[in-house]
Amino acid sequence: MKSVRIGGKLRRLRQDRRLTQIQMAEALEISPSYLNLLENNQRPVTVRVLLKLAEKFQVDLNTLAGDDDERLSAALMEAFSDPIFDAADVKASDIKDVAATIPAFGRAVLDLYNAYKRGGSSAGSLTVGEDGADGASIAIPSEEVTEFLQKRMNHFPDLEEAAEQLWVENGLAIHTLPRDLIQLLATRYAVDVDIAPVDAMEGAMRRYNPLTRRLELSEMLPLASRTFQLGVQIAYLGYRKEIDALIGGGKFSTPEADSLARAALASYFASAVMSPYQRFLEAARATRYDIMVLQHRFAMSFEQVCHRLTTLRRKGQEGLPFHLIRVDVAGNISKRFSASGIQMARFGSACPRWNVYDAFATPGTLRVQVSEMPDGQRFFCVARTIRPAGRRTGRTGILQTGGQLSIGLGTNIQNARDIAYADGLALDDPQIITKIGVSCRTCPRNDCADRAVPSLHQRLELDENRRGSSAYARVG
Repeated sequence: MKSVRIGGKLRRLRQDRRLTQIQMAEALEISPSYLNLLENNQRPVTVRVLLKLAEKFQVDLNTLAGDDDERLSAALMEAFSDPIFDAADVKASDIKDVAATIPAFGRAVLDLYNAYKRGGSSAGSLTVGEDGADGASIAIPSEEVTEFLQKRMNHFPDLEEAAEQLWVENGLAIHTLPRDLIQLLATRYAVDVDIAPVDAMEGAMRRYNPLTRRLELSEMLPLASRTFQLGVQIAYLGYRKEIDALIGGGKFSTPEADSLARAALASYFASAVMSPYQRFLEAARATRYDIMVLQHRFAMSFEQVCHRLTTLRRKGQEGLPFHLIRVDVAGNISKRFSASGIQMARFGSACPRWNVYDAFATPGTLRVQVSEMPDGQRFFCVARTIRPAGRRTGRTGILQTGGQLSIGLGTNIQNARDIAYADGLALDDPQIITKIGVSCRTCPRNDCADRAVPSLHQRLELDENRRGSSAYARVG
């Protein structure tokens, strides 16, 4: 485990156990003065102290890792980049201190900011709900579910095991999987499956009638998407108990968040059915994470393969730690997850220099990028556009570019040589490294030609006699 400063978490642990510094120091076999330094983040915690924490207080060491603090710090930085905070003069160092020492306060500030954004910038909407009670729900359902998936590293062992057991019990096979799942729905759940005309589906891709026990799938769905929707329906019919147990652990604040989480976990199960964990992991390693080969081997779409690669976190059988981002042509982020350590924007668009945006310039072509964040971390990323399954593109025959999405998949640069798409690249060549950030407002790169708004890290000073690479770039 990397050396981290865990002062706030250590202090909170001690206070929850109602211990004095002297009592906890005695249990950890360190001096009270040293404990005080640890709690105030004036010393990084050592491996010996971490092991003592695990032994004496049954602490899961993963909960002390710095990743949560880094994500919280990045989210707070992004929130405080809002112009409404300009007068507060909050420094980046202040935000990092809050995330490291009093994370509960930082999360409360984020909740309040989310409420402000959700309420259409109406201050009154923050204090009174529809029923007139104080403390109205302030969480955005999609953000709650995203955080739920992130905290669990997008991996759910119970659903993986359920999918593997489904294979064993029903003799499923990759190349006959759609037919096998249709047969399974018929024999186990008495459900008939029909492929329905697009006009009859009224915009739906999947439609199930619990009274007639009839499942309709749109004829517009490609085979991979049909198989996926069959798996989703099986999840809802046969594994709701397991899914609801996981949702209960998420402690969501609204029924809408519950429903979104249930849909996310049903989709997770469907993906696990299409690509059983061990088989998919072995194939990913053998092909060096060649997405195209995995698409054909498991009859999956590009997005399905990319998403599945982010879920390979089984203890002792992990795949590479990937991050994934999905955006539309306007820059809106509709899906994000990070096991690689990269920070992503929560409020608004990401950095325009990410290759996930460049991909729109060359639809259907895989783009490769070596990127560097302001803190020096480097990542190897691939990106490609997709067109959502089942979407109609018009009847005029005219080429349409609307309706496309872009998928970005990446990992830390140290893992790049394990990926086929890095072959032939001089990964440390400065000429191929793209300097990126989380978002314009939070990025400290003052000389960026793509900057769209001033940076939070510098005072805006305009000189009418000079013009830099952008209107906001600092000129020497």
